[in-house]
Amino acid sequence: MQINTVCGSGSVGRITVDLIHALETEGGEGLAAFGRREAPQGVRAYKFGTNLDMGFHVLHTFFGGEHGFASKKQTKRLIEKIEEYNPDIIHLHNIHGFYLDVEQLFAYLKKAGRPVVWTLHDCWSFTGHCAHFDYIGCMKWKSHCESCPQYKSVYPYALFKDNSKENYSRKKAAFTGVPRLTIVTPSRWLSRFVKESYLKEYPVRVIPNGIALDKFHPVDKGLKARLGMEKKFILLGVAGMWEERKGYSYFEELADRLDDSCQIILIGLSKQKLRRLHPKIYGVMRTNSMEELAEYYSMADVYVNPTLEDTFPTTNLEALACGTPVITFATGGSVESVDEETGKIVPRGDTEKLIEAVKELRGEPSRRAACLSKAAGYNKEDRFREYLILYRELLEERDA
Repeated sequence: MQINTVCGSGSVGRITVDLIHALETEGGEGLAAFGRREAPQGVRAYKFGTNLDMGFHVLHTFFGGEHGFASKKQTKRLIEKIEEYNPDIIHLHNIHGFYLDVEQLFAYLKKAGRPVVWTLHDCWSFTGHCAHFDYIGCMKWKSHCESCPQYKSVYPYALFKDNSKENYSRKKAAFTGVPRLTIVTPSRWLSRFVKESYLKEYPVRVIPNGIALDKFHPVDKGLKARLGMEKKFILLGVAGMWEERKGYSYFEELADRLDDSCQIILIGLSKQKLRRLHPKIYGVMRTNSMEELAEYYSMADVYVNPTLEDTFPTTNLEALACGTPVITFATGGSVESVDEETGKIVPRGDTEKLIEAVKELRGEPSRRAACLSKAAGYNKEDRFREYLILYRELLEERDA
């Protein structure tokens, strides 16, 4: 059973569905249990959440600062479904997202006797509030969170109360002591933090995110000509939501300082951002079309990822799979898919080094072959196979 906030949408929601398909290919089966939105056609799924409950959970978080401690009735429904379905393995993904009571769920897991895999896609599991803390360099979680400097400003947005100290204690008590639990992280960077947290009692395995190489590969359908940019050196940026943590301001600086032979294209802009877009930046709203994204990646001369906070960005992989080198800040797990053959890593927040890296790549030979070779190591089918190997190992340990 795969448990996640959503099913089939968003990067993690797609991973849960792809894992079920991988199981089916191997002769097994899976069920996706989720709390919000709807599941795609053809996927065995169970929605246990409601929009009304989500609304109450949002209010619980906003006013009480207690994210993950509401939704008791729907968590009870989930547990009843687990008992009915009787899975060999319970695989947790994002358990935050206004849809679960984590204390109730983990109290059940401690006595259920089933192997549990928990893939951490961010840092929320071992902090008193934040899903990410790298942006401000806060390391309070190593001892005990309190007086959170960003409880109002970052997800899950406890707007009226800082409850990070009590949350930390409750999460630590809930999340520790689960027999036969294995943690998976998509990056070595996150695995190191897990081993410094109260989750250090569990074995940790690194399984990087994978991408669909049948979707992301070099394509040329004349996009550069259609946009009238044939003579431009294209710098591409892609994000689900552009904000300071994703490095939006650095693109504005690049637009101010690079000459007119360069063209910046940003994908994933909101209508508000598009209305106030820098005149030298070409903006595109968010697209869920992998084919369209592959066209932009393939057209670009360099993919620029000035992220200030990231676990393991799949956009780096998508760019490499389309033969495009990557420039990234030395942030979190963003550096783990980039080497000297496939791009440039520059000090986080260093605009001068960022500009220097752009100019260096422009003057160097094509890195397309190296990028494609690197991307081949992130074929999602291979990554899912690593999960299936882990499942088998856990079942063998159970039956020994």
